[in-house]
Amino acid sequence: MKYLKKSQYLLILLFLFTGALAQEPLLNLSAALEKALENNYGLIISRADREVAMINNNWGSAGRYPTIGFDASDNNSYELNNSIYTNRLSAGVGLNWLLFDGFRVNITKSKLENLEELSSGKLTVLVESTIEDVILGYYQVLLQQEQLKVLKTVMDLSDDRYRYEQKKQSLGGSVTYNVLQAQNVYLTDKANFLNQEVVVRNAVRNLNFLMGEASSRTWEFNEPFKADTSDYILADLLKKMKSSNQTLRNQYIHLLLQENETSLKKTTYYPTLSLGAGMDYGHTWTGSGGGQRLNTETLAPYGNIRLSYDIYSAGVRKRSVEIARINEEVARVESRQMEHALTNELFNLFDYHNVRLELLNVSEENLKAAELNLTISQEKYKSGVINSFNYRDIQLIYLNVSLRRLQAVYNLISSKTQLTRITGGFLGYAPGVSQIPVTPK
Repeated sequence: MKYLKKSQYLLILLFLFTGALAQEPLLNLSAALEKALENNYGLIISRADREVAMINNNWGSAGRYPTIGFDASDNNSYELNNSIYTNRLSAGVGLNWLLFDGFRVNITKSKLENLEELSSGKLTVLVESTIEDVILGYYQVLLQQEQLKVLKTVMDLSDDRYRYEQKKQSLGGSVTYNVLQAQNVYLTDKANFLNQEVVVRNAVRNLNFLMGEASSRTWEFNEPFKADTSDYILADLLKKMKSSNQTLRNQYIHLLLQENETSLKKTTYYPTLSLGAGMDYGHTWTGSGGGQRLNTETLAPYGNIRLSYDIYSAGVRKRSVEIARINEEVARVESRQMEHALTNELFNLFDYHNVRLELLNVSEENLKAAELNLTISQEKYKSGVINSFNYRDIQLIYLNVSLRRLQAVYNLISSKTQLTRITGGFLGYAPGVSQIPVTPK
């Protein structure tokens, strides 16, 4: 007996341990965002691009510092007529330094800084886009799971009706026609339920792709499927968008880069001043067949200053500056166009959000009425007050109202997420990105 009890305990413990291992890991929205920001393929590539821009942003790349080089050579020759061997060994160390080139170094450094900031801005835009996709993908999974629950409820009701008709038929209170009709309804609802299970799995796989997880990975989603019903003030949203929208900030940085390009073209009107200094060493050995040998050795330091100026270039410099100014003006117009387009988008999103908020309230009231109607109709059907067709119609009304209510919740979540993105509300998720606002001149 004691042995049996111990065996039973071991089996129970083994069962509990196996169940714990098989349990799906929890995944809340915060964890999903962390996984996506760490593993998303696009973000990995964008971080590498930003790192390249950070490496390039230094005074050495801009041309401020001199360059130092060393070269050596050993040349040998033989004169056939006079039988003379000659060996020439030369080496030298040289320094070249561009002292002045029309402020090109400072302008280039400013351009490299703007390029680094632009790469960080592009990374931020991608981070915001990824956050938006993950939020919508996560709640898309919840939406499909909630719809699966509704279809399960309707399927269970149809199954209950089918069993009820079978029982009535066995007691002689129902005919085959009613049983077959109930069976068809149940099988239809079951097919809808099975198709929805596939939709749920596809939604999970799409979310796994955004997070960089394996397609076969499964999770237990523990976030509640509900929307924030707080109101927004349009003036506040517009102010945040103009100061924090990263796409607009990137456009302003693009304008600064065009201004840098115009300044660089203007530097061609200035002379250039360069310094060259170093030391050359030479050793020559000459010998002939008669035994005569001559050695010479030289050591020559030098220092040179060179001033150059392009007096006439057939109008090339002037045309380059004019083209750069045109491109700068185009960038300025594009900035105004983007600000206008984003303002229109914000107004549209704000209107949609308000409408979706009202639609959610309407769907909540509609669902309460549909649930009550379904409960009453179920009792009336079993008591014979209404027929199977009326009962099915009420089931379909409940199904459609429930699905519309779930879609209304998701639509409100979507509009809130889009409003957060367009107003720069996701910038806190972009580590290492400068938060200094960039405004056009």
